Amino acid sequence: MKRTGTVALALAACILVATAAMAAEKKVRWNMAMTWNSTLTPFVNAPTKVAKMVSDMTDGNFVIKVEGAEKHKAPLEILDMVKGGQYQMGHSASYYWKGKDAVTAIFTTMPFGMNNDEQNAWLYYGGGLELMQERYSQFGLYAFPGGNTGVQMGGWFRKEIKSLDDLKGLKMRIPGIAGEVFAKLGVNVTNIAPGELYTSLDRGTIDALEWVGPGMDIKMGFHKIAPYYYAGWHEPATDLQFLINKKEFDKLPPSYQAALRTAIQAASADMHYENFAMSADAWASIKTEYPNIKVMTFPDPVLAAMKQATDEVLDGYAAQDPFFKKVLDSQRAYMKKAREWTKMSEQYYLEQSAKVEQ
Repeated sequence: MKRTGTVALALAACILVATAAMAAEKKVRWNMAMTWNSTLTPFVNAPTKVAKMVSDMTDGNFVIKVEGAEKHKAPLEILDMVKGGQYQMGHSASYYWKGKDAVTAIFTTMPFGMNNDEQNAWLYYGGGLELMQERYSQFGLYAFPGGNTGVQMGGWFRKEIKSLDDLKGLKMRIPGIAGEVFAKLGVNVTNIAPGELYTSLDRGTIDALEWVGPGMDIKMGFHKIAPYYYAGWHEPATDLQFLINKKEFDKLPPSYQAALRTAIQAASADMHYENFAMSADAWASIKTEYPNIKVMTFPDPVLAAMKQATDEVLDGYAAQDPFFKKVLDSQRAYMKKAREWTKMSEQYYLEQSAKVEQ
């Protein structure tokens, strides 16, 4: 009995040691850097919700600390920081890396491109996500959709845009492919971190800027300086992005990997819902609370020039980079197919509803 008891105690001790070791292995602590300041909702809500869901799903063993741009001071360098291992994760927008790799820009959105439903369908069921992983593997990263804003507004302007001549010499903050399109039309384009937008507009560093939509724009106060608010053309489905250091992700237990992927997709979808709700609320109050805002649409000749310039920019990149062409061809083919259903479903419904409401 004594010997049996000794063996049992030894076995129990081994089990306790093994259990403690397993528990220690399960403790994971990550840091995530955002392009946004910690107060910029709803953008910051997706990362914070991911962190909470991952913690909840792993009983607090996988903890992600989310850090805003006011802390790390490098809002447009998220890719480099995650690639270099300073942070295991980042939350930003893919078109901020266009200078490193132009194809990353059209993973965010494309002027005159797909809407939110079309783009998400392409990403998750049309091969888009696989193409994104293939491209980002060169940086040692995984990339996932990080929340879609839907159609963004075309920007805030100090003066009315009546013709292409009004664009020439204009100083404007606008990133991505749209920035190159405007540059072809004579605009002096710059990219400024989100936290510096109002100050730059107020000081006259820029004459115009685009941000997101009424839900996020109005509370930034842009209308106090630049009252002409134009409808969108350049970002019909702007996907933010989660970047993950590939080596760090591959070290995670499979259950943690699944938890992180699930949390990312859920939080990304929720950010779109929240952004839409914020914009709907803001738009409903524009006429009564902000009567100085002049809602505008770009003249047809200006839009036509934008479309022509967009095709020239995209086709130029495609001619230089076979992978850019591969992604662009995939997007264009999927949009051509999906747009027919969008017209028959969403557009037809809206047109018929408008007739009845009249």
